Amino acid sequence: MDSFLDKAQLRSIEAQKKTAERNSAMAEYQSEAKARAAKTAKLRELRLAREEADRAAEALNPEPKKKRAVRAAK
Repeated sequence: MDSFLDKAQLRSIEAQKKTAERNSAMAEYQSEAKARAAKTAKLRELRLAREEADRAAEALNPEPKKKRAVRAAK
């Protein structure tokens, strides 16, 4: 009877270890996902600011329109 209880206790301990490992892995995954989302948001903000600055610069200094080439009459 003692060995039955020992086996049950070992199974219980193994299950607890697996649960702890699973929780640790999930926490790591969530932490990485949160960091990735923050980095993506920051990069998006920088890109949008750069695009807005480019649009403002274009509005202040528009490129001159190209003149059409005049073809020589034959």
